[in-house]
Amino acid sequence: MSEASTAQSSITEMNFADLYERFATDVLRVCYFYLGDRQKAEDVCQDVFVKLISTQPELKAGSEKAWLLKVALNRCKDLWRGAWFKRVVLGSPAFELVPAPDDFERLADEEQMMSAVNQLPPDFKEIVLLHYYQGYGISEISEMLSLPEGTISSRLSRSRKRLEKILKGDDAR
Repeated sequence: MSEASTAQSSITEMNFADLYERFATDVLRVCYFYLGDRQKAEDVCQDVFVKLISTQPELKAGSEKAWLLKVALNRCKDLWRGAWFKRVVLGSPAFELVPAPDDFERLADEEQMMSAVNQLPPDFKEIVLLHYYQGYGISEISEMLSLPEGTISSRLSRSRKRLEKILKGDDAR
């Protein structure tokens, strides 16, 4: 199946299987980083792909991952806002669910970083995850979240400052 044939086409069974194979790990990883809970991340990932097959959106070739991540982040936000979820203590070890290929020595640093990322407010956390862990640029994130580029840039800058304070253990600077 060629990329040209998937441009602006509805999701077929073959397209769905291909999209799941290519992007399920990314969706799952973003959900896990956002929620800090393996089971909830798996549930959200499943919800995202159920929505994909049930709504049959018209997706342009190359924008499939962005659509999937946007739906995943929206679902994560819904869970985050729920009163029952606010009782969950976040901060599970990073990459426990889906380990990325890392050097063994870096694992502790990454766990510390993800613990710090989990301490960020949800609006900051999603920007950090999309930019640093999924590799999206400011304009792409702006389009995905329907926010001005300046807002994305500002949140990214503030996130870096907060992460620096968290990692250094500084409360005031």
